[in-house]
Amino acid sequence: MKNETRYQIVISGVGGQGILFITRLLAEAAIEKGLPVFTSETHGMAQRGGTVISHLKVGEFASPLINPGQADGLIALKAESLTQHGGYLKPGGWAAVNSSAPLEMQAPSRPFYLDADRLTREMDDPRSLNLIMLGFTLSSVQRGDFDHGVLHCSLGDVETVLENRLKGKGHLLQSSLRALKAGADSAAAA
Repeated sequence: MKNETRYQIVISGVGGQGILFITRLLAEAAIEKGLPVFTSETHGMAQRGGTVISHLKVGEFASPLINPGQADGLIALKAESLTQHGGYLKPGGWAAVNSSAPLEMQAPSRPFYLDADRLTREMDDPRSLNLIMLGFTLSSVQRGDFDHGVLHCSLGDVETVLENRLKGKGHLLQSSLRALKAGADSAAAA
């Protein structure tokens, strides 16, 4: 029987934020479930601080790139990413955005905001931004906060992938799990 799981997510921000890392986590969670997956990324400047956009497709697709107006979701690690890459969202798509306040703009969906920068300062761990936003996104989708939101994996699935990837790296694993949980807890508190 053919699996009907099929969706597309854009993850964007700037170099050094761990965009490719969370794309890999989501891709590995799909592979663990036996789902076909495509990933692709483009880099702006070839250094920290340049624009990075990653495409993740889960399901039966012919190419790795997402066309404008076709993405089911967007994870924006910087507020500006919603403006830059919001055009990838299809009408009714969801967006999880790192921003301290809602942005004034027309979007094809209702974005959900989390001040993940503030959380990284509170945790004294600036490298945790990507996992905070991933935890926020996974928890929001599971709770049904995003209209038509769907993901192939749960928070627990990503925790398992993290545990496998970071086996033997105790401190890094614990800080990564703590960041994922902080994002998930923020979605539950909203």
